[in-house]
Amino acid sequence: MGLSTTPIDPHQWFLSRSARGNTSTTIDDAHPGEAWSRGNLARPLVHGHTYFTELCAAVEATSAGDIVWFTDWQSNDDQQLTDSPHDTLLAVLGRAIDRGVDVRALVWRSHAGFLGYSHEEHRDLGQALQELGADVQLDMRVRRNGAHHQKFVVIRHADDSSRDIAYVGGIDLCHGRRDDANHHGDPQAEEIASEYGPRPPWHDVQVALQGPVVHDVETVFRERWNDSTPTSRNPFRRLRDSADDLHDEVRPLPEQRPAPAARSDADHAVQLLRTYPKLGHGWSFDFAPEGERSVARGYTKAVSHTRHLIYIEDQFLWGGEMSTVLVDALRANPELHLVAVLPQFPDQEGWFARDPQMLGRMRGVLRVMAAAPGRVAFYGLENHAGTPVYVHAKVCVLDDAWASIGSDNFCRRSWTNDSELSAAVMDLGGEGRAGYARRLRLTLAAEHLDRLDPDRLTSIDAMEDADLLEVMDDCVDPAALFDRFAESADALEAWHAGGQQGPRPPGRLRRLPDPSLGLARQALAAPMYRLLHDPDGRSWPMRWRKEF
Repeated sequence: MGLSTTPIDPHQWFLSRSARGNTSTTIDDAHPGEAWSRGNLARPLVHGHTYFTELCAAVEATSAGDIVWFTDWQSNDDQQLTDSPHDTLLAVLGRAIDRGVDVRALVWRSHAGFLGYSHEEHRDLGQALQELGADVQLDMRVRRNGAHHQKFVVIRHADDSSRDIAYVGGIDLCHGRRDDANHHGDPQAEEIASEYGPRPPWHDVQVALQGPVVHDVETVFRERWNDSTPTSRNPFRRLRDSADDLHDEVRPLPEQRPAPAARSDADHAVQLLRTYPKLGHGWSFDFAPEGERSVARGYTKAVSHTRHLIYIEDQFLWGGEMSTVLVDALRANPELHLVAVLPQFPDQEGWFARDPQMLGRMRGVLRVMAAAPGRVAFYGLENHAGTPVYVHAKVCVLDDAWASIGSDNFCRRSWTNDSELSAAVMDLGGEGRAGYARRLRLTLAAEHLDRLDPDRLTSIDAMEDADLLEVMDDCVDPAALFDRFAESADALEAWHAGGQQGPRPPGRLRRLPDPSLGLARQALAAPMYRLLHDPDGRSWPMRWRKEF
């Protein structure tokens, strides 16, 4: 049965202001009475190549008095935003600074380099930007085993707020992300597990937001930038920052401009969902002293209203907390199907890293599969050369009514412990479930099923609705999409099993093997999984009550 096109009520799916669970934030002050903004235009940007190309053009179009502010989990100053060697991240931002643009960055300082993190690269980026005239804060306001994981950019124009735009999602401004739909990988590759080869193919999604929500994204940046909590508790880091002139000349933020006017070309309601942990030990955010877990609360509420299809693309799908939300929905609704696209293999090798990740997948995936046999399917991706594609996207589409793109994964870490930002979107433009969310789901499915002309792959986001529906008419119904994915994956599996004889069947979907790990290795992996890979950022009373 297809989904109804009856207009949908955001009050049913979105969190209320009180349900956000954080009375200290100002994120909802621009739209009194509601915890979301209306009159926005949301455009999914599938693949880093698409996003970086648009971001470069948007920054290049700024002028004196405009702002370009960004926050990131990982950034590389030499990452190319386009094919031009003149369009590295540092060069593009440097030209903006020369034009009089206010450029600021909140970049996670990260843990030590010997643990595999980008501590020194971020210091280099911070120093290089400050030398050009930007303001940078290397942010270590996280729990001991946490991360600053938000990835967004906000651009506002002094002379024309209709051009204001924000980009929110899972794509870092760093090496390895600038891939396209052909999935040959970023020329500036980042080494991950050997299964992905020397130039790992990378699947990712960002969303471009225009309209009043840009003010909300800017508020997310402002709250953290202006917070009185020191950016690091480590006195040695503060001394080194002082010696390197980092943080010494942080200028006050300019007064926040009014929100851009509602758009006339779309009516997308957008709710920003966040995770901030309770830092503890006398250390807390001014704007979230008890933390915020609206990501977990927002997903839990929206999933509970889903009756037909949960479509997920995610880097992780781990653990009991996340799986409980999905299992409860599957058990309560016998017509509900779940499709998830995940990485075929973890991104790291070695028992220290891979076993805990496999344990987390076992605790999530196997439990969901057991809850609804025949209604749940998990897939990985490969390119046409047979190389696995690393799925880094964080996308969730529910009944073609509610859709999120953000930095958060389906795991306890993202829902409680790290800083995260996700944009949940509902189309109020009169099309109901025929709008934004359905287009996002079908756009992603079209690529995975090879329904597009290869020459058009990199312009998938520019496809007209009629063209998309023409090639995906047999996937509009949720149950039909479930069947088409299964047919495509089974055909590709048979071709591989048969020695790859004859033409390769269309499609990139591979059945995800059931995760498994011996009992002894599970026992060894359990402490690392809980403490390092998927830690819990909630207070002990909240953990005992199993609340977010």
